[in-house]
Amino acid sequence: MGIVHAKVDDNVTETLNFKNKNIYREPSDREQIKEIDLEGVKARVDKIHIDGLSRTKNDIVEDCIKELFKAKDFQDVLLKAHKARVKLDELGCFKNISVFIDTSKGSKATPDGLEVTFNVKEHKRITGGVSTHVGNNEGVLQIGMRAPNIFGRGERVQVEYSHGSKKSSNFNLAFIKPFRGKYRPTLTSSIFQSNTEWPVSGYKQLERGLIFDLGFYSWSLLKHNLQWEANIRDLSVLTRNTSFDVRKESGPSLKSSLRHILSLDLRDDLIFPTSGSLLQLTSEVAGLGGDVGFLKNDIFVQGNYSIVEDIVLQGCFCTGYMTSISNNLKISLSDMYFLGGPLSVRGFQSRGVGPHSDGDALGSKAYWAGGLHIFTPLPFRPGRGGIGDLFRTHFFINGGNVGNIEVLKDGNLLDFIQNNLRVSYGLGVALRLGNMARLEINYCFPYIYDKGDQTHPGVQIGIGVQFL
Repeated sequence: MGIVHAKVDDNVTETLNFKNKNIYREPSDREQIKEIDLEGVKARVDKIHIDGLSRTKNDIVEDCIKELFKAKDFQDVLLKAHKARVKLDELGCFKNISVFIDTSKGSKATPDGLEVTFNVKEHKRITGGVSTHVGNNEGVLQIGMRAPNIFGRGERVQVEYSHGSKKSSNFNLAFIKPFRGKYRPTLTSSIFQSNTEWPVSGYKQLERGLIFDLGFYSWSLLKHNLQWEANIRDLSVLTRNTSFDVRKESGPSLKSSLRHILSLDLRDDLIFPTSGSLLQLTSEVAGLGGDVGFLKNDIFVQGNYSIVEDIVLQGCFCTGYMTSISNNLKISLSDMYFLGGPLSVRGFQSRGVGPHSDGDALGSKAYWAGGLHIFTPLPFRPGRGGIGDLFRTHFFINGGNVGNIEVLKDGNLLDFIQNNLRVSYGLGVALRLGNMARLEINYCFPYIYDKGDQTHPGVQIGIGVQFL
């Protein structure tokens, strides 16, 4: 949880390290170690101070901190103070938030009373900058400008433009409005333009559209996003060698869809988790307008388990299924599932698994993939306690397949999986890139593959946040 400063008496202040349900204080040579059960320390919050408010309205802040007054003991105070800080941070009004807990003072102080002080520093009226980040095996230069807390209740407008190393570019203009309430709802409306190239499939696509997103929590960590998206997509051939199967997909299309995204993240770390799990479910129906129509469902699951200290076993599984909802509505090439590459089934080229036409990946209407990984420290632990802790040794085995849904209807699902299974394995080194992404350098061995697949044996480099 961090460092908590607790007032012991009028003249002495001790620093207590909070860990699970107990707190410990480093003793002097003449003292014995003291262990305090926080659940047994009665406490209540008498006063809450918010220092640093200027433009932010009181009601939106009060909604974030009011649960603190319901705390029954000192541990409950710490937990609710942490949750209040998270809620304040989610408003997007403040760039710095610190929390201080002290004994209650004054004529109205109770014997077990505490005073909690939040020191906040608001964002400037207009902020911006230039940054770089990595994701999906691509480096991106991003230019952004933001006007936070416009009306004093967390509303903000942000403009972003990014250009990627693979000739991709994106422009996004968004208005974001958080609301008060138990479920912490946030409404986002955005206008976007995206230009991407896919040499492995022989096409490029220009996409313009708008998205309305309502995000809320039905549980403290269970997040929902309800989205409506409408966009116009123009798919065109990339080179003169583009296959006929891709050429016949070229041209403009209009897509209107509803989407629900459910996510539950219980991991203890985003880049190198040692415990916890991640669940993401996405359901989408297109065909509420335009000429594109389908029903699509995706699942991603990740679990992490520490075998012994610093040795972590990780399992991942993902699958997706889509089907047409009308003969008069089409499924675009850009809506298909693709598999293969350093972020999914390693040992294959990007989109290298599945049907191809003259070397161009065509994708399919269903897929599944799984991975089993072991992460360990570097041999002999060089740089332990410093830069060496950013590295992990990585052992993996991946499997998966893509296929047309008609194949699944005509035959047995188990036979289809067994007859078309792709498997690869390998080892390498993974590097943490801050809290943004990780870099993997693996030596891959494709073990089972189809003659039409495009394999990538040997060294393969991947940069991203979410790997299979």
